[in-house]
This record gives sequence, C-alpha cells and structure tokens, in this order.
Amino acid sequence: MPEPGGFEVPLWRAVAVFRLASLTYVCVVLIRDVDQYAHPIAAGALVLVMAAWTSVTAAGYATPARRGWPLLLADLGVVVAILLVTPWVMGRTALAAGLPTLPVAWLSGPVLAWAVSGGRRRGTVAALVLGATDLFTRGVVTPSAFNGAILMLLAGLVVGHVARLTVTAGERLQQAVELEAANRERERLARDIHDSVLQVLALVQRRGARLDGEAGELARLAGEQEAALRALVSGVGQVPAGAPDTPVDLRALLGRYASGAVSLSVPATPVWLSPAVAHELAAAAGAALDNAARHGGGRAWVLVEDEGSAVTVSIRDEGPGFPPGRLDEAVAQGRLGVAQAIRGRLADLDGTARISSTPGAGTEVELTVPRRRT
Repeated sequence: MPEPGGFEVPLWRAVAVFRLASLTYVCVVLIRDVDQYAHPIAAGALVLVMAAWTSVTAAGYATPARRGWPLLLADLGVVVAILLVTPWVMGRTALAAGLPTLPVAWLSGPVLAWAVSGGRRRGTVAALVLGATDLFTRGVVTPSAFNGAILMLLAGLVVGHVARLTVTAGERLQQAVELEAANRERERLARDIHDSVLQVLALVQRRGARLDGEAGELARLAGEQEAALRALVSGVGQVPAGAPDTPVDLRALLGRYASGAVSLSVPATPVWLSPAVAHELAAAAGAALDNAARHGGGRAWVLVEDEGSAVTVSIRDEGPGFPPGRLDEAVAQGRLGVAQAIRGRLADLDGTARISSTPGAGTEVELTVPRRRT
C-alpha cells in the first residue's frame, strides 16, 4: 500500500532543488553586480544567510511532521526580512539603475512551499505578500518588477493546483489498492469455502421450511447464514467508502436485504447510480419488502435489471395479495405507507412505481428510475 502523502515527496524535493539552483544564480548576480552595491560586505553576508536558510528549509520540509505553520511562517518571514534590508545593502542608486534585487528568483521559494503544502490559495497568499514586499522595497514599480510579481503569482497558482491534483491522485490510488486487497481476500475466502457448504445450508433451509418447532427455526437460520455467506464471498452488500459524489453500486445496497426469506438476483457487473438515487431506490425496495413481510410472511424475490438508460428493481412475494383499488382506499383512509415510502420516493427521482396484485397470487412491485447522464 502506498505511503500516505508519498506523492508529495517529489514536489518537496523539487522545491529544495529550485532553492539551491536559485541560490546559485544569486551568487552569480552578486559577483556580477557587487561593485555597484552600497555595502558589498553586507551583501556577501546576506547571501550567506540565504544559503544557511536554504539548508534549514531543505532539512525541515524533508520531514512531513515539520511541514506545518511554524516552518511555513518562518520561511515567509525570513524572505520578507531579506527583501526589506535589500535597499540598504544595494543602495537606492543601484535599484534606480534597474539592477535586480539581491534575492532575485530565490524569493519564490516560500511561494512554492506554501503552494505544495496547501494548494492554490496558500500559494497565492504567499505570492501576494512577497510580490508586494518586493515592489515596496524598490520604491518604484518598473515593468520588469511588475512582471516578476505576476510570474510569481502564476507559479503559486499552478504549483498549488498541481499539488492538490497530486494529493487527490494519491488518495484515489490508496483507495484502489485497499479495494484490490479486499477483493483478493474475498477471492481467497471464496476458494477456501467450498460451494458444498452453501449447498448444504440451502438444502437444510428447503427441507426444514415445512417443519414446525425448533427444526423450522434451524432451517430459517440456515437460510439466513447461506444468504449471508454468499453475500460475503461475492461482495454484494458491502458498500465501499468514497467521496460524497462517487457513484454507488446498487447491488451493494440491495444486498443488505438478502436473507433466507429474500432471494436477490442482480447483474454480474456493477449497477452504478448516483448516491442519492441509489439510496432512495434501495429504500423504496426495502419498504416494499417490509410490506411483503408484514402482510405476506412468505418468501420474496428481488430482481435488478440494468437497461442502460434506466434501472428497474422488481419485488415479488407469495403473500395473500389484495384486490384492485385497495391502495386507493388506504390513501383515502390516511394510510400513506405505500404512497409515501414507495411511490413518493420514485416520483422524487422522476421514476415510476408499478404495483400489481391479485388476491391469493401475491404482489409484484416494479420500480424504475432513469439513469441521468451528466
């Protein structure tokens, strides 16, 4: 399994390399322009401070525990302080002549560090602070200085965006690895649990369903365990964790209702729906099964059909059924269980709920929802 935050390591190394390379350029600029500085010795000392701080940040950002606000704020503060003393070290005459400020590109180091640690917003804040300080120390806004501030702002935005994408990619990879590990473990269990175990449990449930007393109770428990075991080895009934807008496999939600008295037939491939639609459709199917258990007390069958543009869930039971018009009478009497729990949910989803029943022949509920395309 990938280490959490491991995808950010190359970015932090890139920041360290940038600061070292930009420090080298500062040395080149110092050698080239030192004769025009007001205080050459102070300029050399300032470069040594920059070199020391480059080493401190390289060691600090290399450890995840140290990449917090204390180091980030100290990094920004040190660079701001160096910018503020630059006019005295270089002299106003050198700045007026158009010479670059002593830190040159090295001052962008905190911008990159803030962007990697917190994304676009942090990178933008650091760029605005350093850009404004740089323009303030110059005393006059030249086109080259303004362009440098804009480039630093763009660097904070771009690097911050890439950093957030990297973190998201790492999280998704970790989820994929965890899911793959779970699937491998499920396959191992499926190999270890021979199908004969499931067959024996199903046989006990069928043979004992017609018996009374403890034998009938044992048959019912055997049926429940058989359904639970099949759900375990097939993965149905387990909803993987994900983002709130991540599509949900309807099979997993309906798998919770599978038992010795409820048979579930689903497609071999996932039935992806948006979370809101999947949960509401599963809740409506659960309400239909509750009605079947309350009024019928016998077995029930659930069939899921994925038609591409729509998904249909059919629930059929072997209960006593009811005569035509009975549901309308229930609504008129103020009993809104079916109307609200089933038809109301499907209406909110722009779907349809068809309920048909015949006295003595059970009830069938057909729930259909369109699959929205985005």
